[in-house]
Amino acid sequence: MPSKKISIIIPVFNEQDNVEELHRRLVQSMNQSGYEYEIIFADDGSTDQTYEHLEKLHAADGRVKFLSLSRNFGHQAAILAGLDAATGQAVIMMDGDLQHPPEQLPDMLRKWEQGYEIVSMVREKTPDAGFFKNFTASVFYFIINLIGNVKIEKNAADFRLIDIKVAQTLRDMRERSRFLRGLIGWVGFKKVSLPYTAGERFGGQRKYSFRKMLLFALDAVVSFSAFPLRLSAFLGFFAIILGLIYFIYIIYIKIAGLAVPGWASILGVVIFFGGVQLLMLGIIGEYISRIYEETKQRPVYIVRSTLGSYEQQENKP
Repeated sequence: MPSKKISIIIPVFNEQDNVEELHRRLVQSMNQSGYEYEIIFADDGSTDQTYEHLEKLHAADGRVKFLSLSRNFGHQAAILAGLDAATGQAVIMMDGDLQHPPEQLPDMLRKWEQGYEIVSMVREKTPDAGFFKNFTASVFYFIINLIGNVKIEKNAADFRLIDIKVAQTLRDMRERSRFLRGLIGWVGFKKVSLPYTAGERFGGQRKYSFRKMLLFALDAVVSFSAFPLRLSAFLGFFAIILGLIYFIYIIYIKIAGLAVPGWASILGVVIFFGGVQLLMLGIIGEYISRIYEETKQRPVYIVRSTLGSYEQQENKP
């Protein structure tokens, strides 16, 4: 039987209908693997009965650990909280809605045993995903891989196994606007991908609205690409060229005696360049706001309470 310990991190937010079934399937899957393991639930400020259900699970199974954050800090921050609490030689991250099948864990562990330090799960199918979600996801991956400085595998999820060396590297990264898929691509190490079919949500409601997905995409772009800032230089150069062409046109019609007093063309030019300037100021402002957040050095998350032998690693929030 393998002597190494595996940590399973599960961020949850209002998942009272899912945690018990998830625990049952996890135990069944991990018992077959033969590894010692711990299950760390990171509650991201749930307002339902998730806490009470996790208390029952902990009372029945000492391998269940639980840390409750003081409010909703976001999915990525909750994963970091779980990472800080993990004590295993490998860490598995997965969601708490059972769309990440626990039955895949033995396959992930086998790849780890073969020497891979990152085992990423890539969605082949998502039964309840409609055309709009699939289309926007494809557009997102196309754009981020086109302009970003890391390559992110299409349909890669926050369902993966990482070796302790990778986990420690991610713990050292305390940036506030976290895009874990980009960080995984950035750190390097020996990687492999496995396909999986996402299950249907077992219970409860979806947590990612269109607005949250849009903000998530914005985090990805701002964190791993300076292209929007460079775009301002390109647009500025383009605007100068247009301005010179327009200036030559003005001289021509003045000499030819074709000039007609009016305000429409002037107003159009002012509106166009004003719009370009406001757009660029907005992009620059977005980057400055991220710098501002980082300089404040606030914790990425705050732990309100814990259950189980919770032991925070060297890094603090």
